[in-house]
Amino acid sequence: MDSESPAKPLILVLDEGTTSTRALVFDQRGAIVAAAARPITQHYPQSGWVEQDASKIWALSLDCLREAVGKVGVGRIAAIGITNQRETVVAWDRVTGEPLAPAIVWQDRRTADRCAELRASGFEPAVQATTGLLLDPYFSATKFDWLLGNHATARDAAREGRLALGTVDAWLMWKLTEGRVHATDATNASRTLLMDLKACTWHPGMIERFRIPLAALPTITDCAGPLGITRLLGPPIPITASVGDQHAAAIGQACLTRGMVKATYGTGIFVLAHGGPKRVRSRHRLLSTLAWRLNGVAAYALEGSVFTGGAAVQWLRDGIGVIQTAAESELLARSVPDNGGVVVVPAFVGMGAPHWRADVRGIVTGLTAATTRAHLVRATLSAMAHQTADLLEALAADGIAPTRLRVDGGMVANDWLCQHIADVLGLPVERPSVIETTALGCAMLAGLGAGLFPTLAAASALAHPERVFTPDYDDDRRAAERAAWAHGVRQALTT
Repeated sequence: MDSESPAKPLILVLDEGTTSTRALVFDQRGAIVAAAARPITQHYPQSGWVEQDASKIWALSLDCLREAVGKVGVGRIAAIGITNQRETVVAWDRVTGEPLAPAIVWQDRRTADRCAELRASGFEPAVQATTGLLLDPYFSATKFDWLLGNHATARDAAREGRLALGTVDAWLMWKLTEGRVHATDATNASRTLLMDLKACTWHPGMIERFRIPLAALPTITDCAGPLGITRLLGPPIPITASVGDQHAAAIGQACLTRGMVKATYGTGIFVLAHGGPKRVRSRHRLLSTLAWRLNGVAAYALEGSVFTGGAAVQWLRDGIGVIQTAAESELLARSVPDNGGVVVVPAFVGMGAPHWRADVRGIVTGLTAATTRAHLVRATLSAMAHQTADLLEALAADGIAPTRLRVDGGMVANDWLCQHIADVLGLPVERPSVIETTALGCAMLAGLGAGLFPTLAAASALAHPERVFTPDYDDDRRAAERAAWAHGVRQALTT
């Protein structure tokens, strides 16, 4: 902080994730000068259900903002950006500003039967053509529909014109502006199954089929610009960015031109490939989505979403007690030369791209009396690399074959994992100097929206690689490990 002039404006980012909410303050060189974090509790009321308390999300987020600002002084904050877990839905009362039901998290699978019913009716091709997505409980529309069908409070509010619906970004924007702004950015809207991907507007046919009241939905905005003002931290501060977490991470990795690909390793694994100014259509079960929308102009991407990434390491630690800390997983993985024949397919909440099977559950194969906890841990980490490889193979089949992969997220602090990803992919893997690339990308957008950067390309100078991991495997070893993984996946899909 001492090297940054006190007069130099700073950028405050609210990064609301699945398991924690954080506030980070960036200077204009991309350095984090202050931060605060709070854990977010997930609730599992039934098998396949994942919920959060929207009131606590807001209260914890506000606590983080106030703590971070207190470390640098509110007078230095030039702009605020919001980035968030996508697809998670909130229903609230416009009059009281209070949630009407628990937030349903993106991992939740309770609407799998509804999605299967719509798929059986032949509706999925229209969904994919319009929204770029597939029919899966991952996305927001069937969650909104479920809330309205199962919570009388939400139905009553809709009937009386009091209902507000939105993903978490819209909820936070509403609360930060004290109910003055009900808006969502185009990247978050693109994950709802309700947005026309080409026009970036709510699609009447989708809204009707998913039984969503249009009046309850937020306005769709750009990802950067004058989006709102908050007065909750002291003097008025403009909110100049809003963007879904995976889109923010791609920007934070400077994936700004066609063919550049990033992978984020958090609770899940999310691969996003920049597709350019025209929508890219997938024939291999990937998602067409937005990279961003700025000045009313959209850039597009292909995405592959894996539902269980870091959550599998959490399972090793908290679920079965194989490790005491996440960091221990790296030491154990290094302690054995291979997986000992063990394959872990961590489909705890179904399988995402490219399989899209909500009904599949995880399996462990290849156990023998010689299997140790080190083999189990290594196989679990290895699954992260193989799930990534599955997505990159689908990308290549869709016409985007990267020459390198940029990685970020909490898991990539693990050097062994980064090297293993490079080995399994047969590609160089770049890790950035700031692995908080979701927050960094949001800061870039907020700075752009506030006029601190002239262009997104200029803002991308904040992104710097820290280390490049190059492949060590020969072709035979890579092929053998990929074949063992593929056999494990087939078993999971047919069990």
